[in-house]
Amino acid sequence: MPVQAKPIPFVHTAESVIATLRRLATKATLDGMTRYAIPSHNALGVSVSDLQKEAKRIGRNHELAEALWQTNIYEARMMSSFLDEPEKVTSAQMDRWCKDFDSWAICDTVCFHLFDRVPHAYKKVALWQSKKEEFVKRGAFALLACLALHDKEADNEPFANGLQFIEAAASDERNFVKKGVNWALRAIGCRNASMQEAAIVVASRLAASTNATERWVGKDALRQLSKRQQKAERKK
Repeated sequence: MPVQAKPIPFVHTAESVIATLRRLATKATLDGMTRYAIPSHNALGVSVSDLQKEAKRIGRNHELAEALWQTNIYEARMMSSFLDEPEKVTSAQMDRWCKDFDSWAICDTVCFHLFDRVPHAYKKVALWQSKKEEFVKRGAFALLACLALHDKEADNEPFANGLQFIEAAASDERNFVKKGVNWALRAIGCRNASMQEAAIVVASRLAASTNATERWVGKDALRQLSKRQQKAERKK
């Protein structure tokens, strides 16, 4: 009997992935992006849930993630964060991608699903928090928030340092920066009792500031952290 040839596995390329994304796109999704302050000029209109399903089907692939990022298509870049392999992401790649951030959605998704698992993450928080570009600076605090939420093994030191970065940046009135700063402050306060206390001290100081942006960051964080503290005390 003739030997049956093994089927040749399909090799995913940036072109094949984008073709799939175009089939998944809808006008309703594209039109809805503006409601969430997401630029749609380089977008197709694919829901995040569909992107995640497709990424799961494809599997992790560092080279494909980089190729998709280079297309400058919104959904392709979102896919990159789901597909890339954290252990293969270099420091230079993180800097390059961060400079390409052009919305809170790309910034936060990359930080939440990829960058906070990369060995260089804490160094990038320290580096990016001093940058002037809006979404690079947002990236610093989004990444700090994600590390606070996800890195259960880290000690308190990097987050104590993060509180200093937060206080220094809390006067930045740009919407996406101040919201990133606020997110990081709240996330650090959720780590443990010690960091909760430290975050409340910083939030209280900011809430009493004469600067309107600092005051907003502090009051919003203080309200949520205080509720968390009171809830914990009731359980004792």
